[in-house]
Amino acid sequence: MIIAIDGPAATGKSTTAIAVAEELGFTYLDTGAMYRAVTFSVIDRGISLDDKDSLKIFLNMLDINMYFDDKVFKVEINDRDVTGKIRDPEITSRVSEVSAVQEIRKAMVNLQRQMVVGKNCVVEGRDIGTVVFPEADLKFFMVADVRVRAERRQKDLLVIGKNKNIGELEVDIKKRDNKDSSRTHSPLLKSDDAIIIDTSNLEFEEQVNLIIELTKNYKKEMT
Repeated sequence: MIIAIDGPAATGKSTTAIAVAEELGFTYLDTGAMYRAVTFSVIDRGISLDDKDSLKIFLNMLDINMYFDDKVFKVEINDRDVTGKIRDPEITSRVSEVSAVQEIRKAMVNLQRQMVVGKNCVVEGRDIGTVVFPEADLKFFMVADVRVRAERRQKDLLVIGKNKNIGELEVDIKKRDNKDSSRTHSPLLKSDDAIIIDTSNLEFEEQVNLIIELTKNYKKEMT
C-alpha cells in the first residue's frame, strides 16, 4: 500500500508522514530529503547543472541511504552522512533549481520507485501523487498559510543554529513555491483525487490522526 503526501515546503509533511508511518508500521520515504542530499552533493563537488556528462557520471554512482537511528532520521549519500548539512539555507535556496533538472528528476523517480517495491510505504514530496506514484492508494495534499509556514521554518533553522527573520522566510517560501509549481518537469501540483489538509490551524496530533483515520477507513472499504 502506498500513501502519498504532497504539498509545498513547511506545511508539516515530513513530521506528519513520519508519525503516520510509525503508527501504521509502514516504511517512510522522504523524497525531499533525497533531493536535498543530491543538491548538497552537486554543490559540494562543484558540478555544473549544464555539464550533462558530469551529471551522468554523478548519477550513475549515486547511492542514497535513509534510515532511523534512535528515532533520528538519517540521510547518507555515497556513505557520507549529510543529515545536518541538507537543511542548510544554501541548500534550501538551491534545491528547486537542482530538482528541476530533467536528468536528476528521472534518476530520482526511478530510485524512489525501486525503494518501495514490496513494501507498505508513506511517501512524501511534491510530485508523489501526480508523477512518482499516480496509482497510490491514498493521496493527501497538505497546505498552510505562508506566515505559519515561515514560523515553522524558523523553528527548524533554530534547531541547527541558524536564524532568519520571518519576513525573509516568507519571501523565500513564496519563491520556492513559484519555482516548484512552475518548473517544466514534475511540477508541484495537487492530483485530482488528493485530499487537501490545511494544517494552518491544526495541532500536530490532529493532522496525524486525520490521515490515520482516513487510511483505516480506506482499508476497511477494501476488505
